[in-house]
Amino acid sequence: MTMDISRTKKFFGRDDVFIVAEIGKNFIQTEEDKTVEEYLGNAKKLVDEAIKAGADAVKFQTHEIEDEQLNIDIVSPHFKGSDRYSWITRNMNATPLEGFWKPLKEYCDEKGITFFSTPMSRKAAQKLDKIGVPFWKVGSGDVQDYIMLDFMINTKKPIIISTGMVGLSELDKVIKHIISKGSSLSVLYCISQYPAPAEYFNLGTIEYLLEEYPEVVVGFSDHSIGNELALTAIKLGAQIIEKHFSFSRDLWGADHRVSMTPEEFRIMVDAIGNGNYKNIDESKYYGTKDRELEGENNKFRPYFNKSLMAGRDISAGTVLTEEMIFAMRPKMYAKGLPSENFRQIIGKKIKRDLKKYDPITQNNFIL
Repeated sequence: MTMDISRTKKFFGRDDVFIVAEIGKNFIQTEEDKTVEEYLGNAKKLVDEAIKAGADAVKFQTHEIEDEQLNIDIVSPHFKGSDRYSWITRNMNATPLEGFWKPLKEYCDEKGITFFSTPMSRKAAQKLDKIGVPFWKVGSGDVQDYIMLDFMINTKKPIIISTGMVGLSELDKVIKHIISKGSSLSVLYCISQYPAPAEYFNLGTIEYLLEEYPEVVVGFSDHSIGNELALTAIKLGAQIIEKHFSFSRDLWGADHRVSMTPEEFRIMVDAIGNGNYKNIDESKYYGTKDRELEGENNKFRPYFNKSLMAGRDISAGTVLTEEMIFAMRPKMYAKGLPSENFRQIIGKKIKRDLKKYDPITQNNFIL
């Protein structure tokens, strides 16, 4: 299957492959903490290099600890340099709205490159909405966070989601929910391994998504090393390519080791522009078109998926509203209902007092 460029034109207002340099948190490069000013300087330098390398957009990651991560001592398998709560707190403190996100967005606007960021919770999305991001990106671990999804839908901006921690049936529900609300949607096929071995990929999924969801822009969020998989994905119809981007894979932090350097990114961009992907043998990574997604059993799901928690003290007899509820990690310890049950509990009456961060379970409701 070849690219249907009309899909990309509808989503981005353009008719070619949209290439994203995923800077993420790669402006943090040392184990010891630095000033906000230094982090902002690092981010701007990475933006400059992404522009030179030919990226159409730069993407970051935005945290707000209050409604994202419970204060539980847990270390993710993909980054053992810090426990999750401390790492997210550091990221949040490094990136205040007025001192980091606002000037960084303005810098990107001045330089003529699209800026956006992946919010990791509703409050993080609310923060980004204040600076006018053009569209939303939902990370693999948050695809079933319907609290955040519904906030995004209500902004009427296009939404991009990644598939790295969901199965096909879960993904189908999310896609249908977003489309039913009238939002433009892009789905990035993704393997959430860091780095992702080539044998994990089943790029036939890209053709499956194109055929199953004709109204959706399909792309590829690539955590492999090199550009062969990205080029193969384009040949199979991917219209967005997202690759982690850093000065070096030897820097300290969660994602540097799975990133492209500026020179490597430039080589990939040139290969895309020159049409080199047309000569790729796609059979090497094709697999089976309708195979279950690797994300259904991904080892990171218990760490990154979310549970429903009280977002404030709630008195017995209170009828639940959206604002009273948080979707928080890690699901493996949070013990609340899965975040995908959000809509099912709105309007229900609480039968006992709940403290902020108490899990919301079926036993909490007056039947």
